[in-house]
Amino acid sequence: MKTYKVLTVCLGNICRSPAAQGILEKTAANHNVFLELDSAGTAAYHVGNPPDPRSIAALHQANIDISNQKARQVREEDFHYFDWIVAMDKANLMNLRKIQPKGSRAHVVMFGEFTDDVHFGEVDDPYYGGEEGFSAMREHLANISESFVLHLKTQQ
Repeated sequence: MKTYKVLTVCLGNICRSPAAQGILEKTAANHNVFLELDSAGTAAYHVGNPPDPRSIAALHQANIDISNQKARQVREEDFHYFDWIVAMDKANLMNLRKIQPKGSRAHVVMFGEFTDDVHFGEVDDPYYGGEEGFSAMREHLANISESFVLHLKTQQ
């Protein structure tokens, strides 16, 4: 069975992308789809830091532990290593496409719109809001992850 390499990307790599990584890991396991996962940010604001405590808490409510992740910035080699690089919003998608090397292998897409018939939209950044934004983010990412994993399953 094929293993897909997927990098989830947001701005600082402490809220949305580590949450997406954790949720994708659980969703893939539920569907017997093999994913090698990592997350990164387009900016270097939080390199080396763990996810935001509010992201950790929101995912803990879904029995997902992301507390051991560490933020990092997207690197050029990511575009050659990963099959999929999924951005949480259009701004990060544009930044990724600007730095994507020609001839790289990665499909660089917005996570909420990875195929022509899927339109979950952007994943809102909950960083400047309260706890409810992190719960909404978790639910949004869970819906996208389910659809993404089922899409990958049809590709095997």
